Amino acid sequence: MGTLSLHPGIDVRDAPLKEIKVTSSRRFIASFNVVNTTKRDAGKYRCMIRTEGGVGISNYAELVVKEPPVPIAPPQLASVGATYLWIQLNANSINGDGPTVAREVEYRTASGSWNDRQPVDSTSYKIGHLDPDTEYEISVLLTRPGEGGTGSPGPALRTRTKCADPMRGPRKLEVVEVKSRQITIRWEPFGYNVTRCHSYNLTVHYCYQVGGQEQVREEVSWDTENSHPQHTITNLSPYTNVSVKLILMNPEGRKESQELIVQTDEDLPGAVPTESIQGSTFEEKIFLQWREPTQTYGVITLYEITYKAVSSFDPEIDLSNQSGRVSKLGNETHFLFFGLYPGTTYSFTIRASTAKGFGPPATNQFTTKISAPSMPAYELETPLNQTDNTATVMLNSQYYFAAEFPADSLQAVQPFTIGDNKTYNGYWNTPLLPYKSYRIYFQAASRANGETKIDCVQVATKGAATPKPVPEPEKQTDHTVKIAGVIAGILLFVIIFLGVVLVMKKRKLAEKRKETMSSTRQEMTVMVNSMDRSYAEQGTNCDEAFSFMDTHNLNGRSVSSPSSFTMKTNTLSTSVPNSYYPDPFVPTAILVPINDETHTMASDTSSLVQSHTYKKREPADVPYQTGQLHPAIRVADLLQHITQMKCAEGYGFKEEYESFFEGQSAPWDSAKKDENRMKNRYGNIIAYDHSRVRLQTIEGDTNSDYINGNYIDGYHRPNHYIATQGPMQETIYDFWRMVWHENTASIIMVTNLVEVGRVKCCKYWPDDTEIYKDIKVTLIETELLAEYVIRTFAVEKRGVHEIREIRQFHFTGWPDHGVPYHATGLLGFVRQVKSKSPPSAGPLVVHCSAGAGRTGCFIVIDIMLDMAEREGVVDIYNCVRELRSRRVNMVQTEEQYVFIHDAILEACLCGDTSVPASQVRSLYYDMNKLDPQTNSSQIKEEFRTLNMVTPTLRVEDCSIALLPRNHEKNRCMDILPPDRCLPFLITIDGESSNYINAALMDSYKQPSAFIVTQHPLPNTVKDFWRLVLDYHCTSVVMLNDVDPAQLCPQYWPENGVHRHGPIQVEFVSADLEEDIISRIFRIYNAARPQDGYRMVQQFQFLGWPMYRDTPVSKRSFLKLIRQVDKWQEEYNGGEGRTVVHCLNGGGRSGTFCAISIVCEMLRHQRTVDVFHAVKTLRNNKPNMVDLLDQYKFCYEVALEYLNSG
Repeated sequence: MGTLSLHPGIDVRDAPLKEIKVTSSRRFIASFNVVNTTKRDAGKYRCMIRTEGGVGISNYAELVVKEPPVPIAPPQLASVGATYLWIQLNANSINGDGPTVAREVEYRTASGSWNDRQPVDSTSYKIGHLDPDTEYEISVLLTRPGEGGTGSPGPALRTRTKCADPMRGPRKLEVVEVKSRQITIRWEPFGYNVTRCHSYNLTVHYCYQVGGQEQVREEVSWDTENSHPQHTITNLSPYTNVSVKLILMNPEGRKESQELIVQTDEDLPGAVPTESIQGSTFEEKIFLQWREPTQTYGVITLYEITYKAVSSFDPEIDLSNQSGRVSKLGNETHFLFFGLYPGTTYSFTIRASTAKGFGPPATNQFTTKISAPSMPAYELETPLNQTDNTATVMLNSQYYFAAEFPADSLQAVQPFTIGDNKTYNGYWNTPLLPYKSYRIYFQAASRANGETKIDCVQVATKGAATPKPVPEPEKQTDHTVKIAGVIAGILLFVIIFLGVVLVMKKRKLAEKRKETMSSTRQEMTVMVNSMDRSYAEQGTNCDEAFSFMDTHNLNGRSVSSPSSFTMKTNTLSTSVPNSYYPDPFVPTAILVPINDETHTMASDTSSLVQSHTYKKREPADVPYQTGQLHPAIRVADLLQHITQMKCAEGYGFKEEYESFFEGQSAPWDSAKKDENRMKNRYGNIIAYDHSRVRLQTIEGDTNSDYINGNYIDGYHRPNHYIATQGPMQETIYDFWRMVWHENTASIIMVTNLVEVGRVKCCKYWPDDTEIYKDIKVTLIETELLAEYVIRTFAVEKRGVHEIREIRQFHFTGWPDHGVPYHATGLLGFVRQVKSKSPPSAGPLVVHCSAGAGRTGCFIVIDIMLDMAEREGVVDIYNCVRELRSRRVNMVQTEEQYVFIHDAILEACLCGDTSVPASQVRSLYYDMNKLDPQTNSSQIKEEFRTLNMVTPTLRVEDCSIALLPRNHEKNRCMDILPPDRCLPFLITIDGESSNYINAALMDSYKQPSAFIVTQHPLPNTVKDFWRLVLDYHCTSVVMLNDVDPAQLCPQYWPENGVHRHGPIQVEFVSADLEEDIISRIFRIYNAARPQDGYRMVQQFQFLGWPMYRDTPVSKRSFLKLIRQVDKWQEEYNGGEGRTVVHCLNGGGRSGTFCAISIVCEMLRHQRTVDVFHAVKTLRNNKPNMVDLLDQYKFCYEVALEYLNSG
């Protein structure tokens, strides 16, 4: 066969032959593949065949050319996500020929090859499983019918996916370096697979406490590409806990690392506050006190005190040896400097030291008091010359300042004649009486800075020269005048002489104390260091008891008389050689006649000013004694012991208590005197003679020393307590005399004034100021708490220039009968007394009504707490027996005896769980750490202890709730209020009973401040509003949802008035703020319109869904607490009660009350004690805060409170 060619018109185009099909001998059909055609190739073609035999031409066939479709525009982006792109194909406008029978989407990363084709059957398409924050190119391909109908990809859409939430937070956060003011941390490097975004920030978030305020800071770390990334935080406070975490953030989210707590290193401390450096000055001593630096920057380990004398009233004193340096341990902020010069100014420089060294110095100056001049030792020898009318003595010029004489007139020893009938500076040196005997004294006085000190010495005596003449009758009047003069002279001398003797004796005692001071201080240090840390001394012990009568007021010249003459001169401003006493120096000669007659003498105490300090108590050398028949019990065995004693049949608490001696066991003759009977409240509870408190007698009345009180020994503290009766009207003055005389700083009152209609104690304190004869008592402050009151008084005594601060701790939670239901409140009361009683003060005065039962309970508990802490044992039996040997019938009932055991057990099990506000964050962090050995944490153990000590309600405790008529008023029969806490309804409402399922609860400061109840049932809505009205409630807190399916109806009106029997509830207003709906209602009793109405605000909290154990937000729950507190304070001055309800009046309501109590603690004491708050609530209702997560939430809201400032 020859060549076949296609001829489109006049052109010739060769095409490969595809197929020839012969149809007859003269005809055949030829098929050609026409390739690489374009639109221009379209047209009519015919086939030409060439053979040897000739050329043949076919008829024309038409070639139709179709171009595959291609979109004109790129696809459009409809939406974008982190792992998907949603596009519109935008393929309606095309280049090429249709129809389009198929669509495909092709995409790839911007820098990669084409990844995949996906068929599309709609005009939009979602491309999924993409990488976050990655740029992609997307094209659309179209296909028309026929082979080769798929066109090339259309224009590409170039776009980027969003970032995704980081996969996780940074890991392996650890400390690289710690310095005093900076820390360096590092973490595990991470890449795109963690960040899931190319644009991200790594923020270092850290917080720490400065001056009680929490500082929160954030810094961006740029060291993220390093293989060992790290960051340094600077400008921190030394020795501070810093909480650090890393926050990985991109535009779509954030992930945090675990928190790391780092303590910065110590640094040099700040300066001791200059204003805190205080000095109590004496003649030869200065007692220096100071406070630790405001910025300690570590643990203060040492104080260095440098001192030196800078000036003196005596310019001739050599001050060069009056300097030195002493060191004190960091926990001692006082020191007694002795052996100083009187009237000398000393400069004291104090530096504090940490492990890093000493900080800057702080300096203050103090001046010792001046001293009376030292008098020479005169030998009582015969005067140089004496006649019947005169006596001549030698005056030592070294100690004499002549005011009326020339300055140089006494430079040498010279005689001075007494009785020369001359006048010296206004004083007549009258002739001596020959029939009188005289003692001759030389007196000198020092004055400086408004202070005067005197001293005198006997220089001679003169005997009578002639017998005493008998006066004639007509001269009796003159003789009487002379006798009066003699008496006046004697009195003048005695007053001055006694003052001098007292000062000299004090000096000798002070010198004797100096010799033993070093050993005494060592003994005290051993004793203090061995004391229990939880009851550490709150004050500062002085190294000596500074009770010197060291100041005498010289109110003018001495009065002359015919029998006693004083030579007194005005003063010159010069110094006294060889003495430490400031000028001016006033020498005085005193002549005292010696009479055979006896005179009654009274001393004028107004001239003595006594500086008050608390008397120091020395510890006993032997521990508290335990008995052999009743040995002490180990604290670890106490629970088992109490359980056995309560259950024992043969020998239990009943038999043990009955073994105590009952009634009088020692003489009490003084108490039985007729003069003292009226001073006893009860005839059978009076004071034993051997241990009774003896008051100072008044004006010679020997019976005025009696008061019905006895000394009781404490733990290692003799006479640490005075157990006494509650004062009667007749004994109030004696009571305050005792408090003053015994140097008491704390009065403990364990009774109410009136109980069961009987007067138990007279109100012996004022509401403002009261004067009890020579004692003035002023009320300074009253601190009211739920179960006790602390009153602070300023007490003064006439003639004594000091004011003492005395506190009265009044426990009000003891019921009229029996003992408290639980010991929690009393234990907190005991701890308050311990913490606020100066350790160096006199005895604690403890009283109830008789001063035996409750008083004994308090004292035994106080002693046993000390013993348990010190020795790990308790000896309650022998302690009670010892108390009864000092005062009759201490611990009066078996019930009180058992209560003491229960109280000590609770104290030992629970311990002191209060935490200072500054330590809450670090402590809570530690409490949540899991112990790998026990697979538990401290907070779990604390909650387990709480469950263990929570009292279980018995059937008889809830007898009223279990009455048949009240069953339908209880939502759950296993959640019932005990009888003792029920708020009985008062408003009368037909046949309705006075019962409602509710319980009264104390807040931190107010008794029965909360009423916890269930959500009202449909049949108890009217009882609910009766409760609100009867108990003066001004707030209602709702912590659950309205749910008719659970019998939780809406019990309030949304508008208008609802009537519930006589009570009408009127809607006033409503407001929504975040998670809190607040509604205000006006409620009143229509049957008693004279009572007026009350405004009540309901707070419905929306942020606690029913499926959650705790609220969603700590911040919003704290806001709820604050809104309720604000309304309570604004509307009713904080006096109204708050009704709190959830579904069953349990865990949620308890959580609200507990957090409210904790916030009150923080406001008033800057402490947190979640355990005590919940334990107090559970004492009334065991299901308060019934989940561990709710218990933790209480701590977390406390932290939120601290963070919010």
